[in-house]
Amino acid sequence: MSYSQKYNYAPDPARTAAAIQSIVNGADSIASPDVFKKCFSFMDLTTLHTQDTPGSVKKLVGKVTRLMEEYPSYPLPASICVYPNFAAVVKECRPSPELHVTTVASCFPSAQSYLEVKVRECELAVENGADEIDIVLALNLFLAGDAEAAAGEIRAMRAAIDAAGEKQGRRIVLKVILETGLLVTPENIAEASFLAMESGADFIKTSTGKVDVNATPTAAYVMCECIKAFYAKTGRKVGFKAAGGISNAKDALCYYCIGLNVLGKEWMNKDTFRFGVSRLGNSLMGAIEQRTVNFF
Repeated sequence: MSYSQKYNYAPDPARTAAAIQSIVNGADSIASPDVFKKCFSFMDLTTLHTQDTPGSVKKLVGKVTRLMEEYPSYPLPASICVYPNFAAVVKECRPSPELHVTTVASCFPSAQSYLEVKVRECELAVENGADEIDIVLALNLFLAGDAEAAAGEIRAMRAAIDAAGEKQGRRIVLKVILETGLLVTPENIAEASFLAMESGADFIKTSTGKVDVNATPTAAYVMCECIKAFYAKTGRKVGFKAAGGISNAKDALCYYCIGLNVLGKEWMNKDTFRFGVSRLGNSLMGAIEQRTVNFF
């Protein structure tokens, strides 16, 4: 039995396309400074560049500190997302524990390595201050038809993250990146979504931002429907994270509306809804302030 059969869900491309068009057509009607501030609070503000240094990461965290001083009515972003070797840098510099430390792991972005390496990378990230870990689904296993091995890798990293967090008296959030642009079909996206959720994901995430096709409204809609079906069967709320190519307020509003329409208001908070972004902040601030803003 497939995961989709187990959760009684089958993607319907025609229905999905019609629903997305309706959502897009109605998005402007809910656009407001308050909605854009909510979107701002959902951001995992991200820097994942080969040329990242401790200094450049500190500079990004410093901008969030300055945000609190210059725009006191703004919420904090949900987190700063960095490579795992920078976890301690963010932890030491952040202006508040409410600004979480997120790191990618599992040999991001390809996940092409030994499971032992992926597990140890997760452990080290937690030991050095990560509050949240974003791992990548092992597409080398999933696309080869070995769903159980792909699920086993997630379970192993979940267990390692939980054990490392327990030593510090903390619970660590696990996000699983599906890389939907490489999964291609709605059916694959649905299967990967259920696999990740069953294996312990607290969030399922669209993309790494490192491939040709990243977040799309279609992938987001299917993933949110899977989250809804999973919740109906298990009672466990899993979050959704859109990431990859979300660079302006209009994009953010589209994904916000997909989440709102499919999952409902109870999902629209930073505990269950996120954006992974490197360029969105200025556009959201511009939409709130109604002027051009170059803050980040």
